[in-house]
Amino acid sequence: MPAVSKGDGMRGLAVFISDIRNCKSKEAEIKRINKELANIRSKFKGDKALDGYSKKKYVCKLLFIFLLGHDIDFGHMEAVNLLSSNKYTEKQIGYLFISVLVNSNSELIRLINNAIKNDLASRNPTFMCLALHCIANVGSREMGEAFAADIPRILVAGDSMDSVKQSAALCLLRLYKASPDLVPMGEWTARVVHLLNDQHMGVVTAAVSLITCLCKKNPDDFKTCISLAVSRLSRIVSSASTDLQDYTYYFVPAPWLSVKLLRLLQCYPPPEDAAVKGRLVECLETVLNKAQEPPKSKKVQHSNAKNAILFETISLIIHYDSEPNLLVRACNQLGQFLQHRETNLRYLALESMCTLASSEFSHEAVKTHIDTVINALKTERDVSVRQRAADLLYAMCDRSNAKQIVSEMLRYLETADYAIREEIVLKVAILAEKYAVDYSWYVDTILNLIRIAGDYVSEEVWYRVLQIVTNRDDVQGYAAKTVFEALQAPACHENMVKVGGYILGEFGNLIAGDPRSSPPVQFSLLHSKFHLCSVATRALLLSTYIKFINLFPETKATIQGVLRAGSQLRNADVELQQRAVEYLTLSSVASTDVLATVLEEMPPFPERESSILAKLKRKKGPGAGSALDDGRRDASSNDINGGVEPTPSTVSTPSPSADLLGLRAAPPPAAPPATSGAGNLLVDVFSDGPAAQPSLGPTPEEAFLSELEPPAPESPMALLADPAPAADPGPEDIGPPIPEADELLNKFVCKNNGVLFENQLLQIGVKSEFRQNLGRMYLFYGNKTSVQFQNFSPTVVHPGDLQTQLAVQTKRVAAQVDGGAQVQQVLNIECLRDFLTPPLLSVRFRYGGAPQALTLKLPVTINKFFQPTEMAAQDFFQRWKQLSLPQQEAQKIFKANHPMDAEVTKAKLLGFGSALLDNVDPNPENFVGAGIIQTKALQVGCLLRLEPNAQAQMYRLTLRTSKEPVSRHLCELLAQQF
Repeated sequence: MPAVSKGDGMRGLAVFISDIRNCKSKEAEIKRINKELANIRSKFKGDKALDGYSKKKYVCKLLFIFLLGHDIDFGHMEAVNLLSSNKYTEKQIGYLFISVLVNSNSELIRLINNAIKNDLASRNPTFMCLALHCIANVGSREMGEAFAADIPRILVAGDSMDSVKQSAALCLLRLYKASPDLVPMGEWTARVVHLLNDQHMGVVTAAVSLITCLCKKNPDDFKTCISLAVSRLSRIVSSASTDLQDYTYYFVPAPWLSVKLLRLLQCYPPPEDAAVKGRLVECLETVLNKAQEPPKSKKVQHSNAKNAILFETISLIIHYDSEPNLLVRACNQLGQFLQHRETNLRYLALESMCTLASSEFSHEAVKTHIDTVINALKTERDVSVRQRAADLLYAMCDRSNAKQIVSEMLRYLETADYAIREEIVLKVAILAEKYAVDYSWYVDTILNLIRIAGDYVSEEVWYRVLQIVTNRDDVQGYAAKTVFEALQAPACHENMVKVGGYILGEFGNLIAGDPRSSPPVQFSLLHSKFHLCSVATRALLLSTYIKFINLFPETKATIQGVLRAGSQLRNADVELQQRAVEYLTLSSVASTDVLATVLEEMPPFPERESSILAKLKRKKGPGAGSALDDGRRDASSNDINGGVEPTPSTVSTPSPSADLLGLRAAPPPAAPPATSGAGNLLVDVFSDGPAAQPSLGPTPEEAFLSELEPPAPESPMALLADPAPAADPGPEDIGPPIPEADELLNKFVCKNNGVLFENQLLQIGVKSEFRQNLGRMYLFYGNKTSVQFQNFSPTVVHPGDLQTQLAVQTKRVAAQVDGGAQVQQVLNIECLRDFLTPPLLSVRFRYGGAPQALTLKLPVTINKFFQPTEMAAQDFFQRWKQLSLPQQEAQKIFKANHPMDAEVTKAKLLGFGSALLDNVDPNPENFVGAGIIQTKALQVGCLLRLEPNAQAQMYRLTLRTSKEPVSRHLCELLAQQF
């Protein structure tokens, strides 16, 4: 920075600031400021031209007044004039004033932009840095549009000074974060990667920040950075503290750069090159080795810098999840931090070990620290650390330690903080179910859970225990006996009464032989709790009483007396009154056989997945660990519901008692007759029957659709249509698709336009549009050579039964394609039925006398006929429940192949064709969509739910449609996009 001359002290500014500080009251301050503003205004308006020093001094005073909170409505032009000065201090003050006071809508913005352009073109590094700092500080879209193309050029220019490169990288990063669409990706992207090899560490640090941000949106453009980042990291890690003296922080070489490089590597999978991977593994081992060395300083800054690199290294090891040795070493290192005196280190160690526990390579190593974690749960004073300890116990739990962990968590629950009790309850319930070998232990655990923390036991928990008891014949008697004993406690939680009412109503007969639990005793025990319960619980108990009449006829008179009581028949609550009246009439009028049929035992529940997991996911939010996903998989594979899931033909129709107890969803209502209103389009969507044809007048959309329909054979238009080729090749006449055909097809699942294929001879572009079950596709064939293509023949081939599922009408193209020319082919497409395989595009031609042939997969997938559908949350969940049969759902849990970005995910889902529904999923990080697959034969309703887990870099995708093949196929198509 240039030296400040003697006259730059600005004594007048110092005196003014001193006067302001010496003011005794607000009024005195305002009076002094107004006097100064009047003086400055007169100076600016005077006839005598001010010199640069005076302008700078007065502009500084205006800036100080503005920072005191007073409005400034003049002086802007003088500040802009300072930008043209050749003195550093004057130009600096001008840029400072503009950065603070000038907004993007100012009339002076064009003058400012011209001054900035002049400074950027001046090749004076000091002036260039000032201009770049101003652009970054203002960061407006207008400035981005003006300079986004110039800054990359300055960044990669060979003659740019190091300070300019550093400022340019950070300025470009600021513009990219503000307006990503303004920063053009071009040849500079390949050159900016090589800045990682720059000699100046400041340039490398700024470049890493820029590349890390850019590669999240365009990972393929920056793949080459992996080897360079590993190389630079290796040099830093292996260097001594004296090698990088200017960038050594408390004996730790370049800690900020090291952390940034490690984060950059987490944007990509492990390196494919064996040499690069080996060098990276060596770096990670060196960091772990250095963590074991005695500290070189006792100051906290040294340990903070050292631990920052260590934790980022462990994050990278966890991200790769492919090096068992490193994972175990990382786990052991974190284990040492579990008893560290620093609370923050203990917290971070517990958090990282939660992720390590989900890896198959390090799970056993994590389990060795179970005693330390249990001790932390009991003794930690910080509630956030205790919560992380509970998370880790949940993550490390398996069949070998389930009983120990569950008992410890139950013991902790008695004294746990109120803020985390519900979460602990959910985790205990999930673990008890997931690892229940002895189901009597599961019943004991859940009842104990209700006893200890009944207020925090959500409906999902006690619903679940009822489902499992209903589906397990071997535990029903034990559950009835246990809940009967629990209800005898003087103080009994209402959730215990609900569980007891349901289980005794269904299985009370299994313990009725014991005089201590005879039917009258069971009834009197339940009825003693009746008046202390809420309306919902009393309604459930009334349903239990009518069940008792069926199970134990000897209690009929007693129960009818209760139902006949005025407090029931004239109850102020309409639900209780209606139940009492109906149950009394049913027990009086119906015969024993009819009563037994109406009040038969509940059938097994068809649910295959625990709803508690979803509850815990909502409770944990987006940071939930991958252990939740593992829990989902294991819980569903445990077969805890008892037996094979029923097929559609074996699902029992819920008996009236199911509705009375309110524990099962009502069967889907019959669809009302289709009407001609467009608003009722969804009525029959979720059935396999043919779609109702609404009789509406022609709309612009229908005009488009009719335009796409092929002309009828007898119409005059048919005579004008190009005749089909005499003998199109069949699937057996063409070669197999090229190896990258699937990859090329996947790029078009969520978009309609782009380059489908390109080599040194030919480029094939695609532009398409789809509405309802019709589509039009334009294929552009470009000859990239200077030689004419002969016998050019592109044809569409339908493999297998696709001819009956998809109709494609093609227009012929010219047989000769001149060098450098492009021809267009139009395809009219009609979806007749749902299909799984795309049509093939066979392109044959002669180039230089040699025959050329290639086969591609035409980018026509079933989701192209997706019509987005908006619906309210209530409608969504109603339809979701209607599509609850196992064969109607497809679910996939998979690792993210690209950086997880909410906006990119939203764009892909919209491109996939579904409507995104806001405020439907309780977790705002999840995505919920709905739509209709339009075919000529029928409409297939589709609901989807995508749950990202940013911490574990995993997704869970669930699709439900009314057709099994469609669910599976859509799930596979969409999963490949993430």
